[in-house]
Parts: sequence; C-alpha cells; structure tokens
Amino acid sequence: MAVRTEKNGPVWTIVHSRFDEARNAMDPESADALVAALQAFDKDSSASVAVLWGEGGAFCAGWDLKYASTLNDREKFDADISRGLAFPMGANDAPRGPLGPTRLELSKPVIAAVEGPAVAGGMELALWCDIRVMAETAYFGVYCRRWGIPLLDGGSVRLPRLVGQGRAMEIILTGRKVPATEALAIGMCEKVVGEGGARAAAEAMAQEIARFPQAAVRADRRTVHETYGLPLREAMRREWHNGVEAHWEQGADGAGRFAAGLGRSGDFSKI
Repeated sequence: MAVRTEKNGPVWTIVHSRFDEARNAMDPESADALVAALQAFDKDSSASVAVLWGEGGAFCAGWDLKYASTLNDREKFDADISRGLAFPMGANDAPRGPLGPTRLELSKPVIAAVEGPAVAGGMELALWCDIRVMAETAYFGVYCRRWGIPLLDGGSVRLPRLVGQGRAMEIILTGRKVPATEALAIGMCEKVVGEGGARAAAEAMAQEIARFPQAAVRADRRTVHETYGLPLREAMRREWHNGVEAHWEQGADGAGRFAAGLGRSGDFSKI
C-alpha cells in the first residue's frame, strides 16, 4: 500500500510511501488512499491530531508527471481528476484534488512533517495542513512552473494567506526553491528541526495538542478557518458561536479544575 496509518493513542501518523518510485509524487491510487485515511481519522472519536509524513526522505515531489502526461485531452482529464464533475459552488462536496485531500475540510488538526522536497503539488499538500514542521534540509517550491502545469490544489489561495500577496506572487511566478530557513522566516512553516527529525517533532507537537480538551481546540481551529477575510463583526459573531458551544461542552469543567488548584502560574503539566 502506498499509504498506511500508524497510531499512537490520539495521534495518527499517515505515511505516504512511493519514495522508491517517484520521491512520493502523487498518483491517483495514492491520492484516493490518502483521502480515505484522513477521512477515517476525522471520523474516529479516539483520534485527535494527524501527522502527514512522506517516507524515505521526501515529503512529496508533487503530482506524478508521468501520469499527468497521459491526460492529453479534456475528457480524460475530467474523468480522472474531476471525476466527471465540475467544481461545485456552495456547500456541496468538492471533487478530490490531484494531490488528494487538499479540498477536504476536516474538523481536526493535521500537521505536516516535511523532509526533503515538498514541491509543486507537494507544497500545496503541506500548505493544506494546519501546521508545518520542516527539517532544516527540506524545501518548498513551485517546481511545476517549468512544465506549464498550474497550481490546482490550493497553493495560489493558501500561500498568500500565509506570507502575503506580493511574496506569494514572487514565489509562485518564479518557481524558485524556498529552503526551510526562509520558509520559517516568512511564515510558510512554523518550526524547523534537524534533518531526519521532522516526524518526531511533529508527533511530539501533536501529542501536546491532543492532551488538551478537544472541544475548544476544534472550535478555535474552526474559527480561524471560517473567519479569514470576513468583516470584523461577522468574524466575532462566528467566534462567539463556536466558542460558546465548546465552553458548554468542556470549558466549565476545565474552569472547575483550575478553581480546584490545577494549572496555576501557567503550569501546563497538570491539566
């Protein structure tokens, strides 16, 4: 199997393993398997945080261009990629992206553990995740710029939201390499670790997130996603709605634990 899931309590690490074939470039079978694995994670009540990792030293080298070269007419492209469906408007389910889950809207956080290349669609897959942990030797880049293949998995939408329009435009239009140190400096990733350490660091972060009461974690995450670009009043209204529901689910009990003596002076060790 090109995709497998390794579980450690509430943290599920979803492993993409096509390294020997194509440095974890994504083909249709892998994309379908990745979608299925992430949907299973989102539906399982015992799972709280997922880590997405590419086995063999490459996060994902993008769309499998050997496969993409066979999509030489619109009918075949629509059948294979859009599954015969136009991208629907409104609240309808979106068709699977070429890189798999990049159009899924999950209810739980996903952390990308990036080693080696995360380029073209692989970069878009990492940008889809909520947080990116990169090895110091890892890198991003719109390498598909060389071949006339556009961004189809949200890269031109998500990158400007992370780094700003002008910087995103320069990265997208030039297709240049963006090393991990620069990615951290411009807000394209959130943590840089030593080579070979991205998975362990991402899993440690995932365990830290998973030990908190999850209703508030998911409510705050949902608010961040839902309110981007909204007018302030509407965004605040959305935050209130999400937060109040989470408070009544778990927040009152948590406040009671603090009142009983836990967590004083910012202590996170006993919650």
